[in-house]
Amino acid sequence: MGKIFYIMGKSASGKDCIYKRMMCDSDMRLLPLVLYTTRPIRDQEVPGKEYNFVNEEEIKRLRSLEKIIEERSYHTVYGIWTYATVDDGNIDLEQNDYVGIGTLESYMKIKKYFGKDSVCPIYIEVEDGIRLERALQREREQKNPRYAEMCRRFLADNEDFKEEHIREAGIIKRFQNNGDISNCLNEIHKFIGSRRKTL
Repeated sequence: MGKIFYIMGKSASGKDCIYKRMMCDSDMRLLPLVLYTTRPIRDQEVPGKEYNFVNEEEIKRLRSLEKIIEERSYHTVYGIWTYATVDDGNIDLEQNDYVGIGTLESYMKIKKYFGKDSVCPIYIEVEDGIRLERALQREREQKNPRYAEMCRRFLADNEDFKEEHIREAGIIKRFQNNGDISNCLNEIHKFIGSRRKTL
């Protein structure tokens, strides 16, 4: 039976970078759990790779077909952005292991949907000052920087990732990404190997 390795962490903790590096590592043998989102595509993102970029009408259609496993909407300074995990026929836990990115809330819903033994949390931690520097640098590199949205997300993370919420989600192990990302990835690689041995 396969597993879903689910990456979580505050904004600018390096989740996307870690996800991409994991996907490029053939030794990990992971397939992407690609979310659907209504948020605008960022520079350098590829539709169907980082996210399936859709409009609100498509989300409504998937909702009406009861294909949405979990979804969450954020009231950003640019409007409402929705993210959703969709049972679109591309998830086969009989044959494959997957890696995805989400929030604590989405992790809990996916764990409930697929079963607690099928979903493994990978919680990434970064010191707040480092996160803020990374977030600012990322926005500077965008064609149309969204600084106000960056600040909103940074502050919202303090509520979303309270220690009590992390404990309630049953997350014990944490992966530090304050410096060399290679060290963090090595720890994740070992963790994935140990979880596969429990199959």
